[in-house]
Amino acid sequence: MTPSPTSTLTIASVDGLVVPSVTGLPTGAIGWLIDRWSDLLSAVGDAAGIEMLQYGFMHRAFLVGVLIAVMAPLIGTFLVHRQLALIGDALAHTAFAGVAVGLFVNAVLGTGISPYLTAVVVAMIAALAIELISEVTDAYNDVSMAIVLSTGFALGAVLISLNAGGLAVGINQYLFGNLATVSRSNAMILIGLFLVVTLVVGTTYKQLLYVTFDETAARVAGLNVPWYNRIMTMLTAMVVVGAMQIMGVILVAAMLVVPVAGAAQLARSFREALLASIILAELAVLVGITLSFQYEATAGGTIVLVAVALYVGAVLLGKVQSNRKTVGDIHATAEEQTAD
Repeated sequence: MTPSPTSTLTIASVDGLVVPSVTGLPTGAIGWLIDRWSDLLSAVGDAAGIEMLQYGFMHRAFLVGVLIAVMAPLIGTFLVHRQLALIGDALAHTAFAGVAVGLFVNAVLGTGISPYLTAVVVAMIAALAIELISEVTDAYNDVSMAIVLSTGFALGAVLISLNAGGLAVGINQYLFGNLATVSRSNAMILIGLFLVVTLVVGTTYKQLLYVTFDETAARVAGLNVPWYNRIMTMLTAMVVVGAMQIMGVILVAAMLVVPVAGAAQLARSFREALLASIILAELAVLVGITLSFQYEATAGGTIVLVAVALYVGAVLLGKVQSNRKTVGDIHATAEEQTAD
């Protein structure tokens, strides 16, 4: 009898860094997917004569960007409708502390653990802390977010100061993002996070939607509201760490909010807003990465500027649609009165 390969967690070393692997989707399988993606982009680059698609690091940057453009709006749509847009910023700063922990441990002990893994762990602990502070102290969510944000950034600053020699230099790529530093191991971590986020949202979509729009009714219906709140904050932590690779800590929260805000100007339902926000995020990422390569600009900043431009365009388009509807209603009313 062949043992089931679906539930064993193992550890693998990729690019000299320690990364986890679930035997149901091993590191080799994820690596194979990355290779096929790279082959596809190389073929497109050869056929179209696009220089930037000849570089391996750009293949990984586009892969990470495309996945982030799905993950971030998928979670951000729930957050914006719950008025929790700033939680991404709070978790980004605690993820910064997680990166500092990873870099510090590697510098002191030489363990080779990926800083993104420690960032995931610390960010998820911070996500739970935000919910627990709100529940135990009856404080508003913005108070607990402010406490966790300042604590995380302070911890990161202290760890960097304790070993400023190498950490101060290495931390810049995490603060501002860098296309060239998206390694194979980091891409694998991002794919794992993407699978977890999409799977959890897919299986708990109705419950999360219920809790988002009416917590009181959800409690009456028997849903464990605190549990689903924790799920949402932990998923947000995963998205933040994933997006941090190209967006950087400082700008990562923008991908959770800006595309969703733009989609809200055009959509007529929650599902429409979700789909429109993913489309806007994909456009922002693809155009932003392309421009950052062409003009040697910071990837995170370029992506956010493109996203904001798309937001402005969505606002203007939404106003035009609203005005047309208003004019149409006026004409319909005038015709009814004339007929009478």
